[in-house]
Amino acid sequence: MNRISECPKSCRNRVSPAGLAIRLSMSLAIAWLPAKTLAADKAAVLLPGSINDQSWNAQGYAGLLKLKEMGWDTAYSENVQPADMAEALRDYAKRGYTLIIGHTGRFLSPMELVGPKFPNTTFIVGSGNAGSGKNVASIDFDNTQFGYLIGVMAAKMNKTGKIGSVNGLEGLPNVVAQVGAYRKGAKSVNPNIEIKVIYVQDMEDATAAKEAALSLIAWGADYLSGKLNAGQLGIIQAAKEKGVHANGRSLEDTAIAPEAVLTNIVEKWGEMYGAAANEAKAGTLGGKFELYGLNSKGCTGAELQYDKEKELNPSVPAEVVDALQQVKKQFASGELKVSVTKEDARGGI
Repeated sequence: MNRISECPKSCRNRVSPAGLAIRLSMSLAIAWLPAKTLAADKAAVLLPGSINDQSWNAQGYAGLLKLKEMGWDTAYSENVQPADMAEALRDYAKRGYTLIIGHTGRFLSPMELVGPKFPNTTFIVGSGNAGSGKNVASIDFDNTQFGYLIGVMAAKMNKTGKIGSVNGLEGLPNVVAQVGAYRKGAKSVNPNIEIKVIYVQDMEDATAAKEAALSLIAWGADYLSGKLNAGQLGIIQAAKEKGVHANGRSLEDTAIAPEAVLTNIVEKWGEMYGAAANEAKAGTLGGKFELYGLNSKGCTGAELQYDKEKELNPSVPAEVVDALQQVKKQFASGELKVSVTKEDARGGI
């Protein structure tokens, strides 16, 4: 970074026209320095769990790395508990961070509390569902679209007439969106299919998730979906042990059970946080709720991905692949729009 020396006191009041021109030129140079050299571009990401969970928190950390790549001066805190969220937000804001991201919808209330006290800081809730004031925004991928796609695939692959889903945080808007759309997507293929949903207490508890998944398999489900963090591993392990199909949330889930996993809903938090950060710098994000989906320009928010090269497990029949591609085109064009209610995402059958 260029360093500019200050003129000594003895000469500050005796600047020649040439000196004024030099100062003006230097000021313009400072103004046009690349964004990554400006101290104001400081971003912090707060995570509810460990960055090594190979799931939700790892995705949030990937978002931090994207911001660093874009030139932001970055910092992060992991395992931030709900009782500590407001204080952690205040701490980063007081230290001059102009962009603070809370990587879970639980950060919305603390940000609504802290945000008005730091008007020069933009607060972003990852997986939130509402904006607030002038500087608290929420972003998410369109859980409805991707839940619906998984429901279509599950019903197309189904042989028993029963499929299941294991989730946490019952009633949270993005959980309602994905689980409710999973039901609707499956019903669009087979109106008589039975879908059983189980909610567990802890998104991180793989043991509880596995027990719930095994109970669904014992009930007759031959496809398992779910929206958990580290707990997703329990669903994958149950599917692998019992020889049924499932979807995960990361490519690591494919590696654990390459035959059982048909695809993963891979959330593109790096791209979403990058897009939101650009909006924040441009002053256009404000207190909005930004939703990224298959009908968005530049960032779809998520994608179905089996491995680095393939969208779906090679075992998925061509007619199922074609059906999914058709639904994706309908979402992208706006021809298909799905709305869900809490009743659609209810626990039980």
